[in-house]
Amino acid sequence: MQYSFAERTKAMLSSPLHFMRSLSTRDSFISFAEELPAEELFPVSSLEAAAAAVISKSPAALQYGEPQGYLPLRKWLCTNFKQMKHMDVDAAQILLTTGSQQAVDLLARVYVEPGDPVLVEHPTSPGFLQILKMQGAVIVPVEGNEDGISPEHLLQQLESLRPKLLLVSPNFTNPTGVLWSLERRKEVLEICKSHKLLIVEDNSYGDLHFGGITEKKFYTEYPSLFSLDDSGNGGQVLYIGSFSKTVVPALRTGWAAGNKAMIETMVMAKQLADWQSSHFNQCLLHYLLESSTFDIHEHVQMLNREYETRLKLMTELLKRPAWKGARFDVPKGGMFIWVKLPEALDSVALLKCSLDKGAAFLPGTLCYAKGEGSGYIRLNFTHPGRDELLLGMNLIGEAISEFTARS
Repeated sequence: MQYSFAERTKAMLSSPLHFMRSLSTRDSFISFAEELPAEELFPVSSLEAAAAAVISKSPAALQYGEPQGYLPLRKWLCTNFKQMKHMDVDAAQILLTTGSQQAVDLLARVYVEPGDPVLVEHPTSPGFLQILKMQGAVIVPVEGNEDGISPEHLLQQLESLRPKLLLVSPNFTNPTGVLWSLERRKEVLEICKSHKLLIVEDNSYGDLHFGGITEKKFYTEYPSLFSLDDSGNGGQVLYIGSFSKTVVPALRTGWAAGNKAMIETMVMAKQLADWQSSHFNQCLLHYLLESSTFDIHEHVQMLNREYETRLKLMTELLKRPAWKGARFDVPKGGMFIWVKLPEALDSVALLKCSLDKGAAFLPGTLCYAKGEGSGYIRLNFTHPGRDELLLGMNLIGEAISEFTARS
């Protein structure tokens, strides 16, 4: 049968991400393309104990739960936000979602009409671009630099359009790894306030920061836009995040925190989408976080030490002769290095050659609304082990050498 899919599915169906994910299941394949943490660092024994305890404690954990999410876990988030991130939030202001990407999807369903302009960082997350395209939004890029998006360009876009929202990741932007300065955060927030523009702040990578700085100190130096907006009481910012990068992705537990009116509307959309995220997963996660044998802050510090080591290894590998002419800035956290390829190299063509050798990266074209960025690639340094990092970077280096030899 010939199926007539909706026009908006074209971007989704044509994405090379699906092809790369199918290849990544091969034992010999090394992928730097995806947003994956290191599974050898998962707290497996603590999760096993938590799962057994939750099941034995009460079969109610296997029942349907509240669409807004398990209340004890939302209360845990409130405490954590207050103690570590300087945000005073009520549990009624939090919706638990199936990862941070679902939070964006739910917001887009209730807030964005087809044809609405939506402002994004330039470049930005491929997943967020797909969601906005599926919703029929007109995606409008805002340029930036090492301090964050440009206030001047933001103002230009606001004056020429009437955008519906601004979607940003101030802490280690995907894919560039940019960490916004405090002054830039304040400037952008004030501009959006004066124009009554909703900000969606994604903090999926914020806890992964390097240099030995504590979580509390980091969020003192780099407060969220949400905290600067009186923790949602200002109504200007929707704050989203996830446990996927800090605990395990398979629990699929993220959140959206914001003004109660926004959260209540998103809860209604959540009921239509899947009624609720896994009640069992949320109970398990809450038990783990409250367990005396597991400390989430010590666990994240361990992740940051290991990820910083892998980042240093990747940056050294990028200095090898095969990568001559490549340019990059070393991020202070997150999961990615954004690399400008040597002159005249095309990331999509290079990817095809690299895939044949058994290694993958994300071509920069997937991070731009209009397919620009052919001279850039995104490399994930958190998932591959150190031996895989060495081998995979050598394989991509071989592909680069073949291309440069031809030219």
